[in-house]
Amino acid sequence: MASRKFWQTEYSITLLAIFAIVMLFMPISLQNRTQALYISKWKTQYENIEYMFSVINTHISADIIKSFKEAQTSAEKEKLLLMLVKPYLRIDTEKNPPRRYRPKYMNNEKVLKTQIYNFEEFYYAENNTIVGIKDLPRESIEDPMFIMMFDVNGILPPNRWGKDIFGVSIYEDRPIKPFGYNMSLDALKRDCSSSGTGIGCSYYYQIGGGFDG
Repeated sequence: MASRKFWQTEYSITLLAIFAIVMLFMPISLQNRTQALYISKWKTQYENIEYMFSVINTHISADIIKSFKEAQTSAEKEKLLLMLVKPYLRIDTEKNPPRRYRPKYMNNEKVLKTQIYNFEEFYYAENNTIVGIKDLPRESIEDPMFIMMFDVNGILPPNRWGKDIFGVSIYEDRPIKPFGYNMSLDALKRDCSSSGTGIGCSYYYQIGGGFDG
């Protein structure tokens, strides 16, 4: 009888230990699965963006090119690009995300209004993706004309660069590039971590990298 009680006690302790281990690692496992889903969505989104701009560049008219050159303000240029990408991304210009929607960097720091990755306007697109468009001042033809951001998780959190937000640079005479494409591998690893901005994740995930914690 004593040996049976001892066995039951040991069995109970073992079950409790297993349960504790499962509960300990479950949040990490869930976070990893969620991040893997965001990465998968971003890879699909990026393929669609590449295709979209290849089609736009093939069929863009001389009148539209002239309109871009004649546009005087960033707002005018952004409106022109919005017009071009709207049918491909199925952007709804009648409804905007709430003003409280404000992306942050991966390290939880705010994106300041003076910084390049601050977007003033956001739009809902297909599958409730949130899209931002920003015109950039250029010093050289090699510099990007615009940047775009994509929150693949929409209005839902975490709303963090490198988590569910990614971006591309748009050039005048060459293919689009994901943010971070010109960073070294070591710099990408540092940036795509809990202590980094997460900006470089846009490229890092495309080349097979993963979130480094």
